[in-house]
Amino acid sequence: MKIGGKSYRTIWLNDDGWSVEIIDQTKLPHRFETITLRTLADAARAISTMQVRGAPLIGATAAYGVALALREDASDEALDRAYETLAATRPTAINLRWALEEMRHAVRNQPREARIAASYARAAAICDEDVETNRRIGENGVGLIKAHADKKGGAPVNILTHCNAGWLACVDWGTALAPIYRAHDEGIAVHVWVDETRPRNQGAFLTAYELGAHGVPHTLVADNTGGHLMQKKMVDLCIVGTDRTTANGDVANKIGTYLKALAARDNGVQFFVALPHSTIDWSLADGSTIPIEERDPTEVTHMTGRLPSGEIRTVLIGPENSPAANYGFDVTPARLVTGFITERGVTPATREGLALLYPERAKSAA
Repeated sequence: MKIGGKSYRTIWLNDDGWSVEIIDQTKLPHRFETITLRTLADAARAISTMQVRGAPLIGATAAYGVALALREDASDEALDRAYETLAATRPTAINLRWALEEMRHAVRNQPREARIAASYARAAAICDEDVETNRRIGENGVGLIKAHADKKGGAPVNILTHCNAGWLACVDWGTALAPIYRAHDEGIAVHVWVDETRPRNQGAFLTAYELGAHGVPHTLVADNTGGHLMQKKMVDLCIVGTDRTTANGDVANKIGTYLKALAARDNGVQFFVALPHSTIDWSLADGSTIPIEERDPTEVTHMTGRLPSGEIRTVLIGPENSPAANYGFDVTPARLVTGFITERGVTPATREGLALLYPERAKSAA
């Protein structure tokens, strides 16, 4: 996608052929900066501090983290150490372990002298595959938006999204935003309601930023506004992403997604989840056992913004001594999800629907 007229991915190999560049998402939307990853520790820190975030991008960064580790030491012990170090950074997004398994499979049986090249090749392929997967998600999901546009006679289709599942969450295109970008680029009138997404404000900081950079009409709203908008018939459909989806269709996504799904069900609004194959956890029967990340409470008690002077400051927004809890995700039951938008098509949010699209995965899981 484009920032300031220049095309970017969220992660890329530098001209030196081995170090990795990322967009530092903790600086957005007030500053656009990139940083270089040169070691396993750099990659792990980038994931844990959310300089990169979003399930697909976490996986891609972890893949390059393995390559950086093997560049220093290509032994089995180093491979295992890289796997465990990176796996411990974020517990909820299954793409992380998926990518690490892909990397381990790609290099484990290689002679030591071939492992570095093999690891970089597989990491690059994971990135390219993510771009193509998300392009197809956009292609498969745009028909849902077209159907609403036809019913509205060309009036803008109002879509509500929660958190950030755009190109900043992936290598390019995004998941939930891919159909929106596709519709916009095809000339379909769309308007996006962007939840601010407390506590980290990833809707405000990231989704609004990238939609604006691409010229997509949007409006930033407080998280608690969605139900009101749906009651007033100002939302045609909801599209969100997911960090882990279980075999029965339960969906873990950014905290607050469950409440949006409840409001959508109560108001007869379609609620779609966009996801790539790597986000499906076939090992879990339902969402009750998805690990929910609990993050630093200061993300709740403090907020960062830009002062009129241009200075970026972080301030305390609550009483100094009040305790805070910071649950990163919640689980939306499959019964509240209208359907899944995947790279293989659109399907009901059921075990049978997922198995129909991914029979090879469902069979091996059974």
